[in-house]
Amino acid sequence: MVARFVAGETLEEALRALDALHATGLRTTVDILGEAVTSADAARAAADEYLVVVDAVAARGLDRNVSVKLSQMGLGLDDDVCRDNVRRILERAAEHDAFVRIDMEDHATTGATLALWRALRPINAGRGDSGVVIQAALRRSPADVDALIAEGARIRLCKGAYVEPAAVAYPDKADVDAAYATLMERLLRDATFPGIATHDEHLIRRAVAFVRDQGIAPDRFEFQMLYGVRRDLQERLVRAGFGVRVYVPYGTQWYPYFMRRLAERPANVAFVLRSILREKRDPGPESKSRP
Repeated sequence: MVARFVAGETLEEALRALDALHATGLRTTVDILGEAVTSADAARAAADEYLVVVDAVAARGLDRNVSVKLSQMGLGLDDDVCRDNVRRILERAAEHDAFVRIDMEDHATTGATLALWRALRPINAGRGDSGVVIQAALRRSPADVDALIAEGARIRLCKGAYVEPAAVAYPDKADVDAAYATLMERLLRDATFPGIATHDEHLIRRAVAFVRDQGIAPDRFEFQMLYGVRRDLQERLVRAGFGVRVYVPYGTQWYPYFMRRLAERPANVAFVLRSILREKRDPGPESKSRP
């Protein structure tokens, strides 16, 4: 089952997966698995690998787009090392006009993540650019979205995979969904090329209805989904004329990535199984032209 959601342990395996996705009209972003490093050397090694990835996707003619977790770069361990690592990645990205997405982790790192991105953003601004992630589950997110839109930031909106205290995050799924829908429409209307990251068909249908009602062109945003999850839906959205970017993780440290999505929210186990069953019942876009 892991192989379905992780594109291999090596860069070469990941590149083959990227080739296959591009052949079907999907966009991609590459994530090197690993987080919460325990040494500065490990953080530097992770950053070095990202430099290789940026070079490789550019040389192969693939999407020049990577996603980076700051705890993997040394955040919380040695913030100076983290800053230097991210700086190096952004500088290499600027050489190739590559986009760098700074991933969001648990709520305790939100402020530091946004601050570091703001400080380093100019490095590849206009030369690939960079962006951040907002988690709808966090109560602070509406204020963050307002500020980021004013700054012209490129934002990926997700629900949030981390278990958080009720004081800082909505504990109930219905509240998270409602918060997501509100933020989604705000981003679609006002933000710079937002990424609508969800596999929730209700929210996707709502997004499609909203952009059609508001006259928002499909090239002003994109949907984003995880590698191996709802491949049928990814294909249907592409067939319907929407951009879809797939988050493609690879590496030897797949266990924390895979298990966190199952363990942090037990409902994710059922979600994964439902995803597989849906694809078996609905194998592709041939029978459906609309999401």
